[in-house]
Amino acid sequence: MGHKMKKRRHYSEKRQAIFDTLAATKEHPSAEVIYNSLKLRYPKLSLGTVYRNLMRFKQEGTVQYLTVVDGQERFDGNTSEHAHFICDKCGAVVDLDIPLPDGINRPAEQGGFEISFRQLFLHGLCPACVVKKQQPR
Repeated sequence: MGHKMKKRRHYSEKRQAIFDTLAATKEHPSAEVIYNSLKLRYPKLSLGTVYRNLMRFKQEGTVQYLTVVDGQERFDGNTSEHAHFICDKCGAVVDLDIPLPDGINRPAEQGGFEISFRQLFLHGLCPACVVKKQQPR
């Protein structure tokens, strides 16, 4: 019985480490990025474990699932409603400190829709990629 308790405690420690890694960054990482940052500390950790825990956190509402960028699902430890900018060149995902548009609730107010979550994504080039684009080759 002691073995199961130890195993359970170890699992909880990994799960907390996954959550803490996401909560500590503004980079909006993928499961693979989180896995790579933890694999030295937790050699038995698998990418699947990281992904399953991220999905569990998403269901619990403790993290946000954003979208797929460059073929990888991206996550955010900030669960407050806020907009994001996604760079179409380098794949950076950046929090934007702008209010969500006033009309975003209109479908619920006028059409009888029940909105469970709101997200706003703006796409284009981040400041670093704009500078690179303007530099002569």
